Amino acid sequence: MAAPGATERLMCLLMLLALFHETSSFYVPGVAPINFHQKDPVEIKAVKLTSSRTQLPYEYYSLPFCQPSKITYKAENLGEVLRGDRIVNTPFQVFMNIEKKCEVLCNFPNKPVTLTVEQSKLIAERIQEDYYIHLIADNLPVATRLEFYSNREEEEKKKEKDVQFEHGYRLGFMDSNKFYLHNHLSFILYYHREEVEENQEPTYRVVRFEVVPQSIKLEDLKADEKGICMLPEAAGSAPQEIDPTKNNQLLFTYSVHWKESDIKWASRWDTYLTMSDVQIHWFSIINSVVVVFFLSGILSMIIIRTLRKDIANYNKEDDIEDTMEESGWKLVHGDVFRPPQYPMILSSLLGSGIQLFCMILIVIFVAMLGMLSPSSRGALMTTACFLFMFMGVFGGFSAGRLYRTLKGHRWKKGAFCVPFPTMVALLCMWFGISLPLVYLGYYFGFRKQPYDNPVRTNQIPRQIPEQRWYMNRFVGILMAGILPFGAMFIELFFIFSAIWENQFYYLFGFLFLVFIILVVSCSQISIVMVYFQLCAEDYRWWWRTFLVSGGSAFYVLIYAIFYFVNKLDIVEFIPSLLYFGYTALMVLSFWLLTGTIGFYAAYMFVRKIYAAVKID
Repeated sequence: MAAPGATERLMCLLMLLALFHETSSFYVPGVAPINFHQKDPVEIKAVKLTSSRTQLPYEYYSLPFCQPSKITYKAENLGEVLRGDRIVNTPFQVFMNIEKKCEVLCNFPNKPVTLTVEQSKLIAERIQEDYYIHLIADNLPVATRLEFYSNREEEEKKKEKDVQFEHGYRLGFMDSNKFYLHNHLSFILYYHREEVEENQEPTYRVVRFEVVPQSIKLEDLKADEKGICMLPEAAGSAPQEIDPTKNNQLLFTYSVHWKESDIKWASRWDTYLTMSDVQIHWFSIINSVVVVFFLSGILSMIIIRTLRKDIANYNKEDDIEDTMEESGWKLVHGDVFRPPQYPMILSSLLGSGIQLFCMILIVIFVAMLGMLSPSSRGALMTTACFLFMFMGVFGGFSAGRLYRTLKGHRWKKGAFCVPFPTMVALLCMWFGISLPLVYLGYYFGFRKQPYDNPVRTNQIPRQIPEQRWYMNRFVGILMAGILPFGAMFIELFFIFSAIWENQFYYLFGFLFLVFIILVVSCSQISIVMVYFQLCAEDYRWWWRTFLVSGGSAFYVLIYAIFYFVNKLDIVEFIPSLLYFGYTALMVLSFWLLTGTIGFYAAYMFVRKIYAAVKID
């Protein structure tokens, strides 16, 4: 009888995921398209320079590129600042639907740009570090088209190529230990012609921004006095070398090509957001669902049946001798709710976990609905930061009520401990928003009645029998962490790629479902572990449940080290320090999140089972 129900639930989950996947291409409401007329200027702006090898972003004019007469930086939001964006204007002159075959960007043809030895060394160093340049046109990031043949039959290979897009374009390349700079950019902009009335001037919208970077030697760029240049044939041109030991002369040039496209403005981000490995995401979801159903089977077949048997036996009105021979979790009923050591620290950590949980849940859900489109640059990170601040009231409330339940009295000091991890990173926001809200929530939580435990705590603590080796805390962390991690580790790869390799991540429908699966699996494994602990007559479950439930964070750390060694080319000390510093913050946050989820699941379970037995 259970199999059809399980199948129906699995189908519902997959249908829900399909709906989420469709909604992932929503365009953010409130962002109005820009209509261009013929010959209207289309501004090209620079964002930053990035490298997956160094993880250190630089602003565009940190290198000696051509500059406009007046450099103007865009006012940036908090998310853009945290991402390292420094959006600035450039001297590129691009006009709607106006072709440019080749034009010199700065200086005159008879007076090329001269790079000093220091500037040449800097450019050579950035090329060696594999830096990419990121530009935007009408808020669309530039992309480099990559065409290749997949593993298909020979006949199919001749028909079409697979196309992928690389974000930004390479600063240059190395060949035989020599450095070559991409000094010519061929911009390819796609426009969609909008429907207008007969008497109106046609309007256009930019729907794609591509670039073909080239390296062309100064002598091969034939330019006249007006700055118009002639590109050499590809076969006969030599690349522009940058010798870091001497001054170098070169010309920065560009060309502009326009193409009409059927892509509508609302779908123009699909090129950047479309992922070729959606099947892997489906495999990840099905794998996670199987893990959760496996855990549900364990709970229903072992825990629930065993509990029913335990409760039925404990509630029998037997003689006194039978009562004296009781064993198992009922024996610790007088100690199971005994306050643990350091109740203030425990409640503060759990309050931070509630704060993180509320923030992550809202951000992923809103992003899944398409409300945090990448067209609103930095919106995701800005929303996450402010939500984390405002969710402090819920974190403080839960921490305050739990602290009072644990017989705590110094609530003001406890409230100060809850948002401490954010104090170092965002001091001003912490003092202005998070701290007052945490105090407010902690105050009301502490004033509220404590959680009503179903049994009284004895005056004298019960002696705990010697525990078997597999009840060791570290063994419990290893055992409890592997299943929740297995339910989400495939999605973790794409998240790491988005963070450390400058990729877009926008399949929040998948991420939302994986998050729900993570919550369920952490809750279930926590219940299983606390039941085994109580059966072993060990009532010290408060801290143990929090630590063991966060065991998947240990595997996230191991995976982060694996990703660093096998996927990234970071070899220098500062980028490595940056990677492991941010990774440590991520692992700590993940531990707080999963530990809090498991703790509250176990707490509700313990209260439920002890409320079901008769205690004399």
